[in-house]
Amino acid sequence: MIDDVKTDSKVKESPDSIAAMKGSSSALRLALAGHLLGPLGLLAASMVFNLVLVLLLLGGIVDEESFAALLLLTVLVSLSSLLVGVGRLRNQLLRPLAQLEQSVAGVSDGEPWSTLPLDHVGVLGPVTRDLDNLSGELIDLYDDMDNRVAWQTRRLSHQTSSLKILYDVAASINKFDDTDELLLRYLRVFKEMVRGIAATVQLTNPDGRVRLVGSLGANDHLLTEEQQLPIPLCQCGRTLSSGDLLCEHDAKACSARNGRRMYDTEEMERIDIPLEHHGDQLGLYRIYVKRPALKGREDLLDLLPTIGNHFGFAIAKQRSDEEALWLSIIQERTTLAHELHDSLAQTLASLRFQVRMLDETLELEKPYRHARDELERIRNGLDEAHTELRELLNSFRAPVDQRGLEPALEKLTERFSQETGIATYFQRSCRQINLDTSEEMQLLRIVQECLTNTRKHAQAHNVRVLLNCKQGGEYILLVEDDGVGFDNIQPHGFPGEHIGLSIMEERAHRLGANIKIESEPGEGTRVELVYSKGESSPQGSG
Repeated sequence: MIDDVKTDSKVKESPDSIAAMKGSSSALRLALAGHLLGPLGLLAASMVFNLVLVLLLLGGIVDEESFAALLLLTVLVSLSSLLVGVGRLRNQLLRPLAQLEQSVAGVSDGEPWSTLPLDHVGVLGPVTRDLDNLSGELIDLYDDMDNRVAWQTRRLSHQTSSLKILYDVAASINKFDDTDELLLRYLRVFKEMVRGIAATVQLTNPDGRVRLVGSLGANDHLLTEEQQLPIPLCQCGRTLSSGDLLCEHDAKACSARNGRRMYDTEEMERIDIPLEHHGDQLGLYRIYVKRPALKGREDLLDLLPTIGNHFGFAIAKQRSDEEALWLSIIQERTTLAHELHDSLAQTLASLRFQVRMLDETLELEKPYRHARDELERIRNGLDEAHTELRELLNSFRAPVDQRGLEPALEKLTERFSQETGIATYFQRSCRQINLDTSEEMQLLRIVQECLTNTRKHAQAHNVRVLLNCKQGGEYILLVEDDGVGFDNIQPHGFPGEHIGLSIMEERAHRLGANIKIESEPGEGTRVELVYSKGESSPQGSG
């Protein structure tokens, strides 16, 4: 009998039978699902048969002996049906109900839903199936919510990092006086932010020339332009710094040619961050990342141009400050020139006029020839003082070329050659001059003084002016001629002697530079000034 119960319990309800049961009553559906109709029907039939048997006994149709035998048979059938029914009721209803209650209690305690085996759920099969489907949907919903929460968490984390970088950039703009230092500091930050392989940063000078500030290669070593000079050229003729890893042609050939790993356009993508201010591109960050670049990082795509605008503002601000300083110095010198013109120049002009009047008076009195000779020397001295004052006024009024020291020196040597007829050559070997306006002014005035001395005393045929820039911010300024030279280079001789040399030494001292003057009779004169920016501290300005 128990085997029959187990066999019956393994019978699955087909979809057709379940659909048919949906239209019947709940009691009938439970009886069908639990296979209870057979035992219950057999029990009911036994009871009806017993009733009929009693009526037949009362009617005398059957005798007592037959009645007892038939009654015993029906009782046995009834008991068997009852036992089968109880067993199926326990296996099909009570046991699955207990398992279902236990699973629901576990879910209420936070445990995951455990799917009940459909072979042992009995009449609760449809309910269990619905619960399994509901549990699956809940699990999918939880997973989707977990994924959404994780995505939102990453997105918020990225936005927080981006806002922190944007805040740091905005706060750093006013802390750095050197634009190159500011750009190099954030070169590594940007590379790590977009998970780049290499990066470069370059500036566009006011004259339109593009200058490499520095690069960060695949080895993560930061190199400035000076540290990697001379920069080689790629096959296309473009400069190839340590941060340039993208090859537009055969990557293997590029790697073999340049001695380092290069990537083609299918492997590597370049991200450009222009540094703009009011529509003008003042510089460019260039970061190389492996494809796909910035997938799912829309926040960075929105942030990078904003950061570029901040840097563009910082570059424009520094250039504006330098221009304002330059204008203030020029204004101060122009004011000083006006004061000299209105005071000392007028006095000298008056003295020259009085000397000329005195000369005309003495011309009428011949005995004062000696006095006239002394008067002639005084007049010559006054003329020379007046000429020097005019040159000084022109020097004060003539500003340093706004484009920088190199154009100013080039213009100065050209004018000197035109005015004196002396062949003058200006040579330079500088890619970038990082001097402020005051320092450029001092260097220009020293060259002016050298050329003035050459014009007055050297009797030279050729003059060479050389400006050389070395690594570490060292500048060498050389002015030499092939004139007559001189044998006493002590700047502090007799009163009135070597005033030009004293002025040059004074300017070099205020600048914090070393100046060396070499000359011998017949061998010309050589003036060399060495200035190391950052090591020497200026003693004054103006």
